[in-house]
Amino acid sequence: MFTLKIWGDRGSMPTPGPDTVLFGGNTSCYEIRADGRLFIVDAGSGIRQLGESLVKTELKKGPISTDIFITHTHWDHIMGFPMFTPIYIPGTKLRIHGPVTYEDETLEHVIGSQLSYRYWPVRQDELSAEIEYLQVKESRYDLGGGVTLGTKYLNHPILCLGYRFEYQGHSIATVYDNEPFRNVFPTDPDDPDYDEEAAKEGDLAARDENDKILDFIRGADIVIHDAQYTARDFHAGKYGWGHSSYEHAINAAHRSGVKRLLLTHHDPNASDTELQERELFYQGKIEGRSALRVEMAREGSTYQIG
Repeated sequence: MFTLKIWGDRGSMPTPGPDTVLFGGNTSCYEIRADGRLFIVDAGSGIRQLGESLVKTELKKGPISTDIFITHTHWDHIMGFPMFTPIYIPGTKLRIHGPVTYEDETLEHVIGSQLSYRYWPVRQDELSAEIEYLQVKESRYDLGGGVTLGTKYLNHPILCLGYRFEYQGHSIATVYDNEPFRNVFPTDPDDPDYDEEAAKEGDLAARDENDKILDFIRGADIVIHDAQYTARDFHAGKYGWGHSSYEHAINAAHRSGVKRLLLTHHDPNASDTELQERELFYQGKIEGRSALRVEMAREGSTYQIG
């Protein structure tokens, strides 16, 4: 059995309250299971509830042992780690995978520094769990038990990885946080810094990188894709912020033959009403034009593949 469950899909910061009940207010955390094995993607605030669930349902079967894959170390993707109950339980074994993200600081230092007295009452070296930190690069990995993992560098202000889990001919891919690659060289001939060759090379480089992401998600059963903005909002001043628009995510998934697209990293200012209206709008836009199924990620939703 190959399943996905959403524990957190909000971007930037948690947004509890009556306006975020339907789609959820917790930041990024996804649970993937392949034939009983558990993989967790990101440790945003949603991982707190996942931890409580694991203690209630899994601990009676024996010590918890699992892998956590961090897409990148921005705070909304790691902030829930100190509240992940299994780290305080003897016998727990965690393997935390992620990109090396900033200068000479290790993944262990970036995540573990949250567990220092200036931020939290328990230090990392006081945890009961056995934790191993593993660097991940753009490559393919055999996770054992018939599960393979592909990784892809994305376009974000800090080093960020997309993950593609494959099991028994099915796949679940993540593409967040990601901004479409674009030409960074001036393309207007009247610009004093315009260079024709540089402009051409910039266009080719951006197109090539975007095509690599299309190949990364090609044919996936489920793609969880960054979609924090509408295209209008994105072009109105969000360049360089490291996120995608709904329109870009939908077009990319359609072009790559993706079966189901979950739009995630909901803007903290987007209410349930706004997200529901946008979901219906974009579903209407592609109805009859594509076999792609599009929906907003909803906290608590579960999907079974195969």
